[in-house]
Amino acid sequence: MNENIPNTDISSDDRLWVAIGYPIPILAILGLILEEKKNRPFIRFHSIQSIAINLVLLVAFFLLGSITIGVGCLFVPFIWLAVFWPAVDSYKGNYTQIPVLTDFMKKQGW
Repeated sequence: MNENIPNTDISSDDRLWVAIGYPIPILAILGLILEEKKNRPFIRFHSIQSIAINLVLLVAFFLLGSITIGVGCLFVPFIWLAVFWPAVDSYKGNYTQIPVLTDFMKKQGW
C-alpha cells in the first residue's frame, strides 16, 4: 500500500474498473474523464499508471518491430502480458507499485 495515498473505501466496482483498465487502456482514460470515476483516488492512481505502462509498451513494441524488421512483432503478445500482473494485483485492492515507472511518475508529480 502506498503511504502517500489516503486509504479510502475501495469498492468492488473500483477494483474491477482498474483491473480491466490495464489491458484495455481506453477504460483507464475514461477513468480520468468520467466524473464519478475521476474523484476516486484508487481509480485515479491506477488509471494514470495504466496509461503510462501502456505507452511504455507501445514504444517498446514499435522499437522491437523496427529494430528486428518486423520479426520482433511476433513477441508482442508475450510482452503485452506484462499488464496482467498489475491488473491482478489491483483487483486485490492494492496500490500496485510498478518498478521504475511508479517512482518516475511520483517524481513528475503525477
